[in-house]
Amino acid sequence: MPAEFTNRSDLLTLIFRSDYRWLTDKLRRRISHGTGAEDIASEAFVRLAAIPELLDIREPRAMLTTLAQRVLYENWRRRDLEQAYLKALASSPQLCHPSPEEQEMVIESLLAIDRALDGLSINARKAFLFNQLDGMTYAEIAQELGVSASMVRKYVAKALTNCYLVTAGPNE
Repeated sequence: MPAEFTNRSDLLTLIFRSDYRWLTDKLRRRISHGTGAEDIASEAFVRLAAIPELLDIREPRAMLTTLAQRVLYENWRRRDLEQAYLKALASSPQLCHPSPEEQEMVIESLLAIDRALDGLSINARKAFLFNQLDGMTYAEIAQELGVSASMVRKYVAKALTNCYLVTAGPNE
């Protein structure tokens, strides 16, 4: 970035004016629905504005591209989770269908769990899901995964810790 920028607001305005159209055009080529490109570009700019070292960014387009890719990936993950949830809901008895508000809360919870499990190994994710969803014991999971029961305990503890950290937020 040019050294003459010492004001975050002026720099952000300049980047927005010079790169918003470029970013939305790039996103339109990547995704099928045009209005989604503006939403993703806008979210990328919001995230750019939240970066404390904004004045130190040398290549704003590269940063915007990275931020937009993250937003796009998160949107795809959300869509996939929503579709899987709604498919499971459609196959359940009509008596247990939650309200739209409850459905949104469940989807938000599923997304939080997805974020919590994202950095774990495949075995740790499987161990957690076997334990929490299928009610399997550590010994059963150990046999299924070909590891020791103490390793399963470590996997589940790490996954539960991650879930707690995601739901507790930064102030906890």
